[in-house]
Amino acid sequence: MYLGKCPMCEDGSIEVREKNVSGKKVKLFACSNAHWYSEDGELYELSTHATCDFKIWQNALACYGKWFTYQDIRQLLDEHELRVTLISKKWGKKISYEKMVVIDPTYGVSVVWDEV
Repeated sequence: MYLGKCPMCEDGSIEVREKNVSGKKVKLFACSNAHWYSEDGELYELSTHATCDFKIWQNALACYGKWFTYQDIRQLLDEHELRVTLISKKWGKKISYEKMVVIDPTYGVSVVWDEV
């Protein structure tokens, strides 16, 4: 499934790949030029013939209650930013707040914590 053009290389496109992490199925949104392999099913490494390493894990912000959808990834690739609702537990209460998420070359996405 094609979700958009890779923001890091000229000829790659973002595609969906199913991965098993800790016994759970998780989607990996990765560049078509990024080729990953795993010996143990836990740690994924870039193969030697890959020309791009861009990826976004579906559960990258799971600790904040956010799992990325196809629509989220498409918007992020088109606009290079996405407003999301995150959830935090503080003093036994759930607090939700909105933050901007941007594309990050190293981690796939980054949360902009200090918005102006």
